[in-house]
Amino acid sequence: MKSRGLRLFALSFLPLPLFVLGAFAKSDNSVNLGTAGSYAVLAGSTVTNTGSSVLHGNLGVWPGTAVTGFPPGIVVGGIIHAGDAAAAQAQHDLTTAYNAAMGMSPTATLTGQNLGGLVLTPGVYFFASSAQLTGTLTLNDLGNPNAVFVFQIGSTLTTASGSSVIFSNSLTDKNVYWQVGSSATLGTSTSFQGNILALTSITLNSGASIGCGSALARNGAVTLDNNVIGGGCSSTTTVPEPGTMGLLGTGLAILVGSARRRLRI
Repeated sequence: MKSRGLRLFALSFLPLPLFVLGAFAKSDNSVNLGTAGSYAVLAGSTVTNTGSSVLHGNLGVWPGTAVTGFPPGIVVGGIIHAGDAAAAQAQHDLTTAYNAAMGMSPTATLTGQNLGGLVLTPGVYFFASSAQLTGTLTLNDLGNPNAVFVFQIGSTLTTASGSSVIFSNSLTDKNVYWQVGSSATLGTSTSFQGNILALTSITLNSGASIGCGSALARNGAVTLDNNVIGGGCSSTTTVPEPGTMGLLGTGLAILVGSARRRLRI
């Protein structure tokens, strides 16, 4: 009888419901920055700073070696990698992430539309040429701060002065990626969110900031002017999709309870 009970106990865990298996499934629609994810700023040729910029994370450049303006700029929670092996690896990982973002299948095409005034949910948004932000872009991650937003931009990304990217339904979301086919320019006092992955260069005009994200340029320069980058992701936490863990917990409780009853046979 004991042997029979043990067999029933084991078999009771085999036919797991699909919703339980799905709770552990990882979406393929994601971008992995690798070691580049530890960088607030990464450039291909040079990094130039004016004023008291603050970077939360590493600062790197490769294959170039020039970093100017630090100080007065400061690096918090990271170090400067100028033309070294660490920066080279980060550039390699950035290239991989850039290609991954560019290769995703779009869920919507926004070519010709200004991002200002839009409210977008998680997905992959495609611009055949340039993208412009004037005003406020709202990213609604539907209550999941690990939701993924990818913007595929064929040429340039430009924001007007005082523009902003904000989140609704959560405080921050670290999985926002801007794949830019040439260069990105953030206008004066822009409050931006997300990781900019630019093929060429990135320029932040005076007072522009990237709260939760980074400025990562593959081939050209990153130019700074009294900016703050990073440090705004600290409130991000990992949460399950609504209801998932409740279903999972209920399913496991039923299975365990059934097994205990069968062991008493």
